[in-house]
Amino acid sequence: MRCPYCHTDNDRVVNSRPATDGTHVKRRRECNDCHRRFTTYERIELGVLRVVKKDGTREEFSRRKLLSGLHKACYKRPIPGERIEELVDAVERELHERFEGEAPSRAIGERVMALLKELDHVAFIRFASVYREFTDVTDFVEEADTVLGGRRAPRPRPAR
Repeated sequence: MRCPYCHTDNDRVVNSRPATDGTHVKRRRECNDCHRRFTTYERIELGVLRVVKKDGTREEFSRRKLLSGLHKACYKRPIPGERIEELVDAVERELHERFEGEAPSRAIGERVMALLKELDHVAFIRFASVYREFTDVTDFVEEADTVLGGRRAPRPRPAR
């Protein structure tokens, strides 16, 4: 493993621990040259999964792309980065269990939204607005109603 600081290939593992779900191992390493520490993750390679887009095109599943979308949805929300990683792990694992080789993008989006709805309502609305391509504010209001379970406070009427 190359040190991200001095770029030498001379390090040792200081600590190693499996993730809670058992899909990857987190390793703390120390460079033997510059003595700085860094973290690496070792993951099980589950085979290639392709995503079938709405228009029928296919592309390789990108964990990085999903993480990017979730980080945008969770921007300035009280959600630790580790929790977002766990969410992506869960989605990726479920896709490999449910689909063999190809998964429809709709299944990915719907699963992500279901997990986000449990995690954080604001992040859910942000993600849904992009995924479902909201066109105006009524789309936001309708989705917010589903999150609130139809229990929105009535708007105060202007005084006459």
